[in-house]
Amino acid sequence: MKQRLAILVLSLSACAVWSAPLAGLDQLRGADVVILGEVHDNPAHHLWQAEAVEVLAPAAVVFEMLSPDQATRITPDLLASPDALAAEIGWDQSGWPEFALYQPLFAALGEAAIFGAALPYEDVRAAVSEGAAARFAGDPQAFLLDQPLPENQQALREEMQAEAHCNALPAALLPGMVEAQRLRDAGFAARVLEALEETGGPVVLITGNGHARTDWAVPAMIALAAPELSVISVGQFESEAEAGVPFDLWRVTEPAERDDPCAAFQ
Repeated sequence: MKQRLAILVLSLSACAVWSAPLAGLDQLRGADVVILGEVHDNPAHHLWQAEAVEVLAPAAVVFEMLSPDQATRITPDLLASPDALAAEIGWDQSGWPEFALYQPLFAALGEAAIFGAALPYEDVRAAVSEGAAARFAGDPQAFLLDQPLPENQQALREEMQAEAHCNALPAALLPGMVEAQRLRDAGFAARVLEALEETGGPVVLITGNGHARTDWAVPAMIALAAPELSVISVGQFESEAEAGVPFDLWRVTEPAERDDPCAAFQ
């Protein structure tokens, strides 16, 4: 356990050194895993992800937005027919932004195998009260889900959960929200490792910026379970990034037009 914790600390230190603005897609070449973050409703982020996937031509692409069952239903014929694809996988009922935003990304997949990483809703919901370790389908020790977070990280993550939900959640619910996030990070990491084992890689993960963080999210989980792998994580922002952001590379775009996200909580 101490050795694995030391590996994690070393990997996070390395990430802090290499955090830099993205200069070009060539910086993404050569890694076993490339994690492409996003703000979910920003069209520019998906257009860039599509460009990156087309250039990298990965063996597999893992989607946060798809369940394993949805992914297995996607065929080349469906990829050529966006409306039919969206209908087949029930995108309009998924809660994600409109399919048109993601369509360029699906169009860029080429021959890549498609993997879904979304966890069952009942497991994510239950993790809020039971903890991530209790609902993880694999070995929770592989991702340290059986261990409490450091106090400073726990406090920061609870604060971030509060802000993400417009400070509308009861304080007592915040630790459980962090556990649900830990479960999803571990589940996404496990699915990426499965895709890498099945295809030989490289593998691209499409996910929100929160799951792409190198300090505690999917890259850190992969570093725990498979420290021999090379991973590059890219964050996409809508305003200038602060120094030392927890991504290997990052890029800034114009913000998407959207209604007040906090209106639903009022």
